[in-house]
Amino acid sequence: MRLSDDQLMDISARFRREMEKGLSNESNATAAVKMLPTHVYSTPDGSAIFFMFVLKSSLFFLLLFQLFDHIVQCISDFLDYMGMKNTRLPLGFTFSFPCSQTGIDKGDLVCWTKGFKATECEGYDVVDMLREAIKRRNEFDLDIVAIVNDTVGTMMTCAYEDPKCQIGLIAGTGSNVCYMEEMKNIEFVEGDEGQMCVNTEWGGFGENDNIEDIRTRYDREVDGGSLNPGKQRFEKMTSGMYLGEIVRQILIDLTKHGLLFRGRITERLKTKGIFETNDRLALLQVRSILQSLGLDSTCDDSIIVKEVCGAVSHRAAQICGAGMAAVVDKIRENRGLDNLEITVGVDGTLYKLHPHFSTILKDTVRELAPNCKVDFILSEDGSGKGAALITAVIDKYLYAMRFSDETLRDIMARFRREMENGLGRDTNPTATVKMLPTFVRSIPDGSEKGDFIALDLGGSNFRILRVKVSHEKKQTVQMESQIYETPEDIIHGSGSRLFDHVAECLGDFMEKQKIKDKKLSMGFTFSFPCAHTKLDEAVLLTWTKRFKASGVEGMDVVKLLNKAIKKRGVNIMAVVNDTVGTMMTCGFDDQRCEVGIIIGTGTNACYMEELRHLDLVEGDEGRMCINTEWGAFGDDGTLEDIRTEFDREIDRGSLNPGKQLFEKMVSGMYMGELVRLILVKMAKEGLLFEGRITPELLTKGKIETKHVSAIEKSKEGLTKAKEILTRLGVEPSEDDCIAVQHVCAIVSFRSANLIAATLGAILTRLKDNKNTPRLRTTVGIDGSLYKMHPQYARRLHKTVRRLVPESDVRFLLSESGSGKGAAMVTAWASRLADQTRQIAETLAEFRLTKEQLLEVKKRMRTEIQNGLSKNTQSTATVRMLPTYVRSTPDGTGERSTVILCIFLKIGRQTTRMICSDPPDIICHSFTAKKSINK
Repeated sequence: MRLSDDQLMDISARFRREMEKGLSNESNATAAVKMLPTHVYSTPDGSAIFFMFVLKSSLFFLLLFQLFDHIVQCISDFLDYMGMKNTRLPLGFTFSFPCSQTGIDKGDLVCWTKGFKATECEGYDVVDMLREAIKRRNEFDLDIVAIVNDTVGTMMTCAYEDPKCQIGLIAGTGSNVCYMEEMKNIEFVEGDEGQMCVNTEWGGFGENDNIEDIRTRYDREVDGGSLNPGKQRFEKMTSGMYLGEIVRQILIDLTKHGLLFRGRITERLKTKGIFETNDRLALLQVRSILQSLGLDSTCDDSIIVKEVCGAVSHRAAQICGAGMAAVVDKIRENRGLDNLEITVGVDGTLYKLHPHFSTILKDTVRELAPNCKVDFILSEDGSGKGAALITAVIDKYLYAMRFSDETLRDIMARFRREMENGLGRDTNPTATVKMLPTFVRSIPDGSEKGDFIALDLGGSNFRILRVKVSHEKKQTVQMESQIYETPEDIIHGSGSRLFDHVAECLGDFMEKQKIKDKKLSMGFTFSFPCAHTKLDEAVLLTWTKRFKASGVEGMDVVKLLNKAIKKRGVNIMAVVNDTVGTMMTCGFDDQRCEVGIIIGTGTNACYMEELRHLDLVEGDEGRMCINTEWGAFGDDGTLEDIRTEFDREIDRGSLNPGKQLFEKMVSGMYMGELVRLILVKMAKEGLLFEGRITPELLTKGKIETKHVSAIEKSKEGLTKAKEILTRLGVEPSEDDCIAVQHVCAIVSFRSANLIAATLGAILTRLKDNKNTPRLRTTVGIDGSLYKMHPQYARRLHKTVRRLVPESDVRFLLSESGSGKGAAMVTAWASRLADQTRQIAETLAEFRLTKEQLLEVKKRMRTEIQNGLSKNTQSTATVRMLPTYVRSTPDGTGERSTVILCIFLKIGRQTTRMICSDPPDIICHSFTAKKSINK
C-alpha cells in the first residue's frame, strides 16, 4: 500500500486521460469517469436566496415509492418545524448519486452507490419521482428548481466564502469531485461559451482495470463482498464506507499468520462491517476499540493495528491527491496559465475527522501539481447549505445548538452515568445529579380517599388547593384552588418572612373555604432540591429559579412551615417535589405512570427506582420514587462541549453562576433570554435589523419564553414576530422576522432534544431494571413550556421514539398540576399512618415492659427448680426430663471404626439412615406412607 512518487504521478496521468475520455462524445459511453454535466454554469455571487433540502439517509433496499415517500415525509416534518407549510418555496435537491442531467432540474439516476439499492430507480428522473411523491402527499407545494450532487453543493457553499472556489471534494462515506470545466471541452453539451460544473464521479475510476496494478488482494476481497462488485473501485479504495473493511481484512490475514492477537480470530473480527471507519479514525483509542471487538491485545498488537490503519488511510489520501492534481492541472491548462491559484471546497467525515488525511492530501497535490497553489476550505454546513443566506448566517451562531442523534445518544449515556453516580453511596457526594430518595413507595392504587389541603410552592406564584377524594360508585376527585403571589422582596428576603407569607395565604384560603376549624392533613409540594430523611422531612439543598430566601438552605422546610402554621390546625403528612406530584397526579389516571417530568419555568424529572439499587436507603424489596434533580446535570463540566457562548453569558448573569447548567439550557425561565442574547449579537454584526440595537433589545428579560412560543406558531408566527420586535423598537423587515423565527425554533428544538436525551436515559434504565425486551410505560408531564409551545411536545415525543425505539411511551399531560398528586401522597401517607396506628393497637398487648420480663424470668426459674426436685417434679409444668446423654462430642472418638447408625425420627414423616466414616456422611431419607401414619 506504500506508493512511490512515480506511481502517484502515473495514477494522476491515468486519471487525466480518463477525464478526457469522459468529456469526449465518442468515448464517454465506455469511460469509467463519466464527467457528468450539472447545468450549473457559475458559482454564487451572493444575490440569490432559496431553501435547499438535503437527502442524507441510511435507507437501504427500498422500493421506489417507499424511498421518495420517506423523503417527502421528512420534508413535511421540516416544514412543520419551520412553520412554513402554507408557503410556496423553491426547493434545491442535493442528490449524492451519479445522475445524467439534461437540465438544472432534470436528473436520471445512472446507478446507486454507497450501499443504496432502492429498486426501480436507476434510469429514471429522480426529480420527477420527488414531484410525484409530493403530489401523492398533497400537503404542500414546492417548486423544485435544481438538482445538484453533494460535491456541487459543497463547491457552491464554499464559494460564498471564497470566490476562487471552483472545485468541490467529498471525502467521507463516499468520494467524489466536481469542478468548473470550459464549455468548449464538454463535447456532448451544446454551446462553447463560458463554463459548466462537471461532476466527475471519480469513484468509478478503475472499472476498466487501469488501476489493477495498485489494487491489493484486500481491495479485491472488499470489492467482491460489496453490493456492486467490479463497480466504484476507486471509491472502495478511498472512501470511509470501505476503509474500515479493508483494515479488517488485513487484520484477519495478519492474525492467520500468527502476527496479531496470538493467532486468535474472534467471531466479532469475522463480522463484516464491525470495524467502522470511525473506529479507524480514533487512533488514540486503539486498545479500547480492540477490546470492544473481543480482541485481547498486547501493546505490540496495538502498535501494529495503528500502523495498518495508518497505511490504509495514507494510501487513500495519496490517491485522492493524485486525482486532485490531475483536476487542478487541467484547469490551469484550460486557462492557459503558467501558475494557477484556486480553492477547493471540502466536506466529509474522513477529511474533517481523520487526524492526518487532509495533510497527506494537500502534500500530494503540492508535490504532483507544483504550478498550482491550491487552498482547501471546509464546508461547515455540508452540501445542503446552498445559497440560503439567512440560514447560513444563523447557523454561523447556532450550529452548535443542532445535535445529531449520535450526539444525543452520547448525552444520554453521560446522563445515565451521572444517574448511577447519584445512586451510589460512595459517588453520591460528588455527583451532580443527586438522585434524591423521596420515600414515596408507590403510585395511587384507587383506594385513596379523604379531604386534604395541598400547598404547591415552586415559583413566584404558588397555589393552595382543597382536594376531596371520595368513593361512591367510583373514585372521584373534587378540587378547589387559589393562586397567591409571592413578591420579589419576599423571594429574596428571609426564610421566616417567606413561610409567614405562606401561612397568611393558607389562613386566607381556609377562611374562604370555611375549613379553618377542621383538622385536615396537608401535602406540601416544594419544587426545590431537598434531601429527604422520611416522607415528612426534607432539608433544602439549594435554592433554584431565582429564589434566595436566607436561612433556609440546610434546614428542614417542613419544620419551618410547621412553625409558621402551628395555629392553623393543619398536619403536614408529606412533602414532595413537583415532579413527584405530577407523577402521582397522572398515576391516579394511569397506573402505568412511573416517570414524572416538569418542563416549565424550571425542569426536573423523577421515576420509580428499584430499592435494591439505592445505596442511600435501607431495604432491597419494592421501589421508591427518585427525584433526579437533573437541572444540575453538567455542573461538573460534563456538558462543556455542547454549551455555547450564549449559555455561558446567561449563567454569568444568573443568581447562581456555575449551578443548574442543564436547567439554564432547556427551561422556560431562560429560553427567551437566550434568544435575546443571540439577536443582540447578530444585530451588533449588522446581520439583523440593519444593525439597529435599541435600549429595549439590550434590556434583560424583554423577550420571554411566551414570546418564543408565539413566534413559532405556524400561521401567525411571523406576524407575532413583527409585533414583538416592533415593541422592542427595531423596525424589523420580513427577512428579519423569518430569521428571528428560525432562531426561536433552533433554541426550543435544542431544549426538546436535550430533554429527550435525559428522559431516554431514564427510560432505558427502567427497561433494564425490568429486564424486558420492550418497555411499556407512561410519563406524566407538566409545565408551561410543554403545554404552551406549539411544537415542543411533538418534537420531544419524536426524538424520544428515535432514541429509545424499543419502548412504547405514553405522554400524559397533568391537567391539574402537581397539587392533586401531593394530595394523593398525603392520602397514601394518611392511610399508612392509620394502618400503623391500628396495628399498634392490635399488637399493644404483645409489648412487654422490662418489669414484666423480669417477672417471667423469676417464674421460669421457680418452675425449673420444681422440675428438678423429686418432690415437686410430678406437678411441675416444666418437666426437666433426663436423657442419659452425659456429654457433648469432644472429638476424641475412635476414628478408624466404621460406624453404622440408624436414626429414626418419628413425628415429621421422615426416617433417616446415616452411615458414617468420618469425615464422610452418607444420608438417605424416606417419607412414611399415609397409611402407616394412620
